[in-house]
Amino acid sequence: MFTLPKLDYKYSDLAPAISADIMQLHHSKHHQTYVDKLNAALEKVPEVQGKTIEEILQDLDSLPDEIRTVVRNNGGGHYNHSLFWQVMTPGGSEMTSELSGRINQAYGDFDTFKNNFTQAALGVFGSGWVWLLPDLSIEVSPLQDSPIMRGVSPILGLDVWEHAYYLDYQNRRPEYVAAWWGIVDWNEVSCRLTG
Repeated sequence: MFTLPKLDYKYSDLAPAISADIMQLHHSKHHQTYVDKLNAALEKVPEVQGKTIEEILQDLDSLPDEIRTVVRNNGGGHYNHSLFWQVMTPGGSEMTSELSGRINQAYGDFDTFKNNFTQAALGVFGSGWVWLLPDLSIEVSPLQDSPIMRGVSPILGLDVWEHAYYLDYQNRRPEYVAAWWGIVDWNEVSCRLTG
């Protein structure tokens, strides 16, 4: 039903922020496993065939109890990672003036926004994600949960699970987050904001 999304860049293209080894492991192993486990669980509920991952995640309560957690974790992992790959690009991209203006209005300036987002990422206990939402608020979710589960489509997401950075940075999450800022695709974020 669901497939591993193709990337718009090669595994090596996000280096040195994220190495080819991390990208290969993260995309072809971790993300593929989420897809495989999601598909296996959904075989038990043919009525969801043809639904998008967003529709499924927004209606988790309709799923049988025995697969709900599996779909939440693996469907969330599939959705979250699919967004994550799209909001990064080799070398990063310039922020549009509209997005820049809205961030400045919400936070005073980009540096304040960046610091708030970074502190949220560093404050995640264990594994989870940091999101920028369409209202430009910052939100943290544990494990593979996402704002999409309540119908809110994030416009930017940062994976702070250790599998996202441990080969490159070991336990130095601050270095990973600092490097990640240099590969954010602000054009994609802007497109998600304006819908």
